[in-house]
Amino acid sequence: MKRTFAFLLAVWMVLSLCACAGPEEAGSVTVTDMVGRTVKVEPGSYKKVVCIGAGALRMYSYVGDISKLSGVEDIDNLSLSERPQMFDSVARPYMLAYSDAFKNLPSCGVGGPMAQAAEAEKILACDPDIVISQFEDAAKTDALQKQLGVPVITLVTGSNGVFDEKFAQSVTLLGKVFGREEKAAALVSFVEKEKAAIEARVKLVPEGEKPKVYICGLGNWGTTNHLMTAENYICLKIAGVDNVVSGLGLEGIGPIEKEKFVDLGKDMDIMIMDAAAVKNIQPLYREDPEMFDTCKAWQSGEVYLEMAYNAYYTNFEIALLNTWFIAKTVYPEYFQDVNMTLKTNEITQAFLGADLAKQIFDCPSSFGGYQKIDTKTFFE
Repeated sequence: MKRTFAFLLAVWMVLSLCACAGPEEAGSVTVTDMVGRTVKVEPGSYKKVVCIGAGALRMYSYVGDISKLSGVEDIDNLSLSERPQMFDSVARPYMLAYSDAFKNLPSCGVGGPMAQAAEAEKILACDPDIVISQFEDAAKTDALQKQLGVPVITLVTGSNGVFDEKFAQSVTLLGKVFGREEKAAALVSFVEKEKAAIEARVKLVPEGEKPKVYICGLGNWGTTNHLMTAENYICLKIAGVDNVVSGLGLEGIGPIEKEKFVDLGKDMDIMIMDAAAVKNIQPLYREDPEMFDTCKAWQSGEVYLEMAYNAYYTNFEIALLNTWFIAKTVYPEYFQDVNMTLKTNEITQAFLGADLAKQIFDCPSSFGGYQKIDTKTFFE
């Protein structure tokens, strides 16, 4: 009996030590975030979450439980009068889906494109168990984590938006941290299937039937107009489009010279304008109604409106939607069965669990949604 008791006591002590000590505590794992930092986390255990930096709350909204947020940046709280408001008229689907929940949460910082530093005191006041960040400075994040005393996980989503490998990796990382691997994997798989579906149709288009397309008005820190474009705009690439500015050596989203726009105008068969730019282009056009006179697409009425690609960082679901719209616009014969309202609801369901087409199209800066622009009346 004594030997049995001693044996059981020894087993209990060993199990207790295993439960209380060791490099990996029970239920904890070590993850590597998107800036290469190793962080110990306890998947699925977090009750209070804070998201900081452009795009962090949007990314969390795709995967995480909104009811566990303990604070939001002011830019995402529509109940505040003193807050950055530059994106309020632009469709941000995560805001359309969850703004009512965000209104009831305390501030974890101002947020917005001018706020490029974490506000530790405000974050601490929200008493988070974990912080999701899109401030990409590893050293500053280490310092913030030490100050807060809770894990800080940094996301990076890459320059190619929804089609970037880093976007998929960040979604997968969120799934692991919050015990939502299945939901994260489903979203990554959905994007891959949508991309493949677009590419499969585009492959059927003969090379000689590809018009030249100019994309303009892409958001870049709010400074955007008809000269703002991109040589490597990922939506055009996936849609198999012949980009009229290819070969100019443009880096990312940026402007071309007015003279270059005039020179390329004769080759622009189709112009696609990002909705975020309309507010800036309209006054320019009123001052100079001849600004598009050299643009073939404008004169032939081949001008179309896509939804805002960027609004406090990339609208990932809208980036996917824009790709469908661009492909449908440029190659109508191959995408005639695609209804943009139905496609919008399908994609927002996959990302945010809600049909948001009507809300997206009703936003003031959406101008009613995807459309062909009447070049004679649109800017009047």
